Amino acid sequence: MSPNVAANHIYLGIDPGIADMGFGVVVVEAGKERCLEYGSLKTAAGTPVGERLRTIHDGLSAIIRKYRPTTVGLEKLYFQKNVKTAMNVAEARGVILLCLAQHGLKVMEFNPSDIKIAVCGYGLADKSQVQRMVVTLLGLKEIPKPDDAADALAVALTAAHSVTFSG
Repeated sequence: MSPNVAANHIYLGIDPGIADMGFGVVVVEAGKERCLEYGSLKTAAGTPVGERLRTIHDGLSAIIRKYRPTTVGLEKLYFQKNVKTAMNVAEARGVILLCLAQHGLKVMEFNPSDIKIAVCGYGLADKSQVQRMVVTLLGLKEIPKPDDAADALAVALTAAHSVTFSG
């Protein structure tokens, strides 16, 4: 990480999903990135969609209140073969954006290839390469689980790197 990174900024990365919304919280202190927390907000299949979306909203609000992030990175929705799944993720993403706006947070959106370039230096990196780089960059002992949490940490790192280079 460049020494030009703003001190003590907290970055929240989000990998949107209806069944499993990954989140990762990274702080940058003295030019060094450190993981504060990661995990996922899970909702049960078969639960009415409105309730699932409320669970995501309320859980995300709690994370925001706990960590008070300065910047949020959000992965953009990319084309999926399953239209029903894509629609559900789009609905979850809408609720996520609403929640972030309610908290007055700056949101940076990234395509999957942007995240791979920021974390691995290669836009076609596979999931395992991204996960291993997250471990390396954050000094973790193991790959974060579930995969959505590891992806969210990659999004948080991308936001941190983007702020570094954009000023």
